[in-house]
Amino acid sequence: MSHKRPQEDSPKGRPSEAFTPDQDKRRRVPTLRNVVQEVMKLQSVQYLLEPVLEPLIRRVVKEEVEVALRKHLNNMKRNGGKDVNSTSRSLQLQFLNNLSLPVFTGTRIEAEECSAIKVAIVDSLTGQIVSSGLESSAKVEVVVLEGDFDGDEGDNWALEEFKNNIVREREGKKPLLAGDAFLTLTGGTGLVGEISFSDNSSWTRSRRFRLGARVVDGSDGTRVREAKTESFIVRDHRGELYKKHHPPSLSDEVWRLEKIGKDGAFHKRLSRENINCVKDFLTMLFIDPPRLRHILGTGMSAKMWEVTVEHSRTCVLDNRMHLYCPPGSQQKSGVVFNIVGQVMGLLSECQYNTIDKLSETEKIEAQNLVISALQHWEEVVSFDDEASLTSSVKGEISNGTKYLASQKMGGFDYAQPSACSPDIISTIYSVGGLSSLDDYALHGYDQALSYPGQVTNSLICDTETFCDEDHLRYFDSDLQPQSLGLESQADLQTAVDGFLLQRTVAVQAQRRWTKVFSVLKWFSIKRRVKEKFRGLQI
Repeated sequence: MSHKRPQEDSPKGRPSEAFTPDQDKRRRVPTLRNVVQEVMKLQSVQYLLEPVLEPLIRRVVKEEVEVALRKHLNNMKRNGGKDVNSTSRSLQLQFLNNLSLPVFTGTRIEAEECSAIKVAIVDSLTGQIVSSGLESSAKVEVVVLEGDFDGDEGDNWALEEFKNNIVREREGKKPLLAGDAFLTLTGGTGLVGEISFSDNSSWTRSRRFRLGARVVDGSDGTRVREAKTESFIVRDHRGELYKKHHPPSLSDEVWRLEKIGKDGAFHKRLSRENINCVKDFLTMLFIDPPRLRHILGTGMSAKMWEVTVEHSRTCVLDNRMHLYCPPGSQQKSGVVFNIVGQVMGLLSECQYNTIDKLSETEKIEAQNLVISALQHWEEVVSFDDEASLTSSVKGEISNGTKYLASQKMGGFDYAQPSACSPDIISTIYSVGGLSSLDDYALHGYDQALSYPGQVTNSLICDTETFCDEDHLRYFDSDLQPQSLGLESQADLQTAVDGFLLQRTVAVQAQRRWTKVFSVLKWFSIKRRVKEKFRGLQI
């Protein structure tokens, strides 16, 4: 019986048969020799690589730490040193008013309402002006900045960023900012002196400028954040001759309005219609807007029309109001309007109603009256304001009649009652003239005139003899000066003379009106006789 020999290991050392679990476990346990060899290999690698890796790692770590530290320091600077010393204040400069735009070269840079530019140093935490301490009297310089300089979020920037955005003059040009660019704060505030630009802003990267302000002395080493204005365009001085006015004035030439260029098509069309100034434009706008729109023509779009009208309406008007009472209204009714013909209200039977209380029909009537008033300006009366108008309307005259006097330009006074009744004059106008008098009108005066102030005493009517005699002999002989509060008989005589003189004037007026209506009656009778005679002939 033959026995097979077990297979030997393959050349690769792999067993020809699978090992049992116990055998495999024993093979996994490293031998002492292998352990010693692995340790020796690690020691040799550490020995060789440590001198190379350690400097490399140190350098990388150092660079990263420096970058992180630099960022941290920059943040501390932007925060005004608050991270370094929490007890120190955070100060900043501020422009307290806005610039007046537009800005032209060679023209003084001013704030709104033609005021000086005001700079202050404030506490950025509280917003209060620092009015005491060394910083409150610091020296400040005004510089020109790039128009696109904004800083980061929160409007913070480093000192170097501010310096890098300062604009210098172009080569061969004068200093960009002419005048006194330095000022000294007093109590934390200061006014910028007379400064102007010598060059426009069209050559810069943003085509705009900003004004900046920085502390140059007096901060005691404390970081004071700089100030800057909003960006703006600086144009050449020759453009100032054509600039628009905001707001315009009534005397401005009409091309000062938006969308109307000087010597342009719109300007020429308006000039041909005698619309030469803003006042003329506004008057036509309120009197006849369709005609004004037609004058400008289709070349002015609806959007341009709105812009021009809106700009014209910003014109500042005075408070004066004008009243026009058409003939025949007995000065009891009229239209109230302002200097550019805008209807403000109607006066009806001495009752003033503002325009918001008028119906559409009344508004049209008022508009027509304004047109008539502009054609008869000599009959227009002016008031200082609405209050003076309403107070005049409330005045009363004799017989309960309320009406306005015919005083021209400069306020109204009330007419004093005279010997002749106002109804006489108004009747003549209201019936359309002398030839239109009817029997009823004449019949009303076919008797002796009777109205307040009429004198019926024959002694008084005989004025020529009465005025030459002693007035007191017509009174009771018991009349004493003391009973009237007078001191002497001479005072009593003077008082009686003055009283009777007024009555004498009334008598003379009565006689004149009696003669007038006698003539009117004669003409009326003559006319009726002629008419009857013609009827008989027919």
